[in-house]
Amino acid sequence: MIKNHNKGSIEIICGPMFSGKTEELIRRLKRSIIAKKKILVFKPKIDDRYSDEYVVTHNKNSIKSISIDSNSENKILDLSKGVNTIGIDEIQFFSESIISVCIELSKKGKRVIVSGLDKDFEGKPFGIMPNLLCEAEYVTKLNAICNKCGDYAYFTKRISDDKDQVVLGEKDIYEANCRKCYYKK
Repeated sequence: MIKNHNKGSIEIICGPMFSGKTEELIRRLKRSIIAKKKILVFKPKIDDRYSDEYVVTHNKNSIKSISIDSNSENKILDLSKGVNTIGIDEIQFFSESIISVCIELSKKGKRVIVSGLDKDFEGKPFGIMPNLLCEAEYVTKLNAICNKCGDYAYFTKRISDDKDQVVLGEKDIYEANCRKCYYKK
């Protein structure tokens, strides 16, 4: 499927909450380790749901990571010297400069694998994700299972009354929905 990692590339894993985005990111990173590649993993400092030092899935699968402030993305460039594969989780929480960082890393021959939400709870493109999708060589869009009807889900519905775009949470605040259930009153 994915060839020529030595030439540099940007891979995006996206979809709604509970679709396994972080699980897939960790799977690809662990395969890079098996291939004897040196990896480095980053996550936004804002996402401290499970750990400050690890990217952790809802199923408690984890990989060591470095937390980065959303205004310090250039630090990723400095830390990635001598690294073959860079993983970035929850990319939608970073500022627009993360796009330039990903491009620069890939131009240096690095494999950049990122995961994040493509849409927010209102069904709108989330943050920098649309622009980053345009830069990617490889895009994997995952689905979840609708919490209402069991069909494939591509939307994240907030079930709390909070109106802010960024509200960290799990099944207590969000559910995955298919299109029909997402738009149902």
